[in-house]
Amino acid sequence: MTHEIIQQDIRLLAQNIVDKARHKTLMVALAESCTGGMIAAALTDISGSSAVLDRGFVTYSNHAKIDILGVKNTTLDQHGAVSEQTARAMVDGTLNAAPLADVALSVTGIAGPAGGGPDKPVGLVHFSCQRRDMPQIHAKHIFSGDRHMVRYQAVKTALLMIDRALA
Repeated sequence: MTHEIIQQDIRLLAQNIVDKARHKTLMVALAESCTGGMIAAALTDISGSSAVLDRGFVTYSNHAKIDILGVKNTTLDQHGAVSEQTARAMVDGTLNAAPLADVALSVTGIAGPAGGGPDKPVGLVHFSCQRRDMPQIHAKHIFSGDRHMVRYQAVKTALLMIDRALA
């Protein structure tokens, strides 16, 4: 799959999210690590997104995850920044920091080309998404490709999760 095809998919998903959330008067908040704000950028590329996107946090460092989202040191020490536990804690922190948001999504991963290992390879990305009135959903993917492809695939997956949460 090429960058161009994924970018088209991302734009269509973002448009669908903005339309659906506006229709249902729902707000979204984000906590992004490996995507560095790309999910927020995809949504804000769509006209009318100001009625939908409450806020987005780029919490690339562990310090930012702790300081902004309230992720516990013990979570990061025991499981690492790229883990289900951290992704879930990031969503909890996002919902706490964004009281107007109805849906929150977090993403944390290893985009590469360095940083991977046997237990956590390059391309590993954890997602967590929660609508306030529903259980939290976690997803784990190992994407292939270069750094850009890993990040684009992560953005597409995140938008799919948000879209499902808005259903």
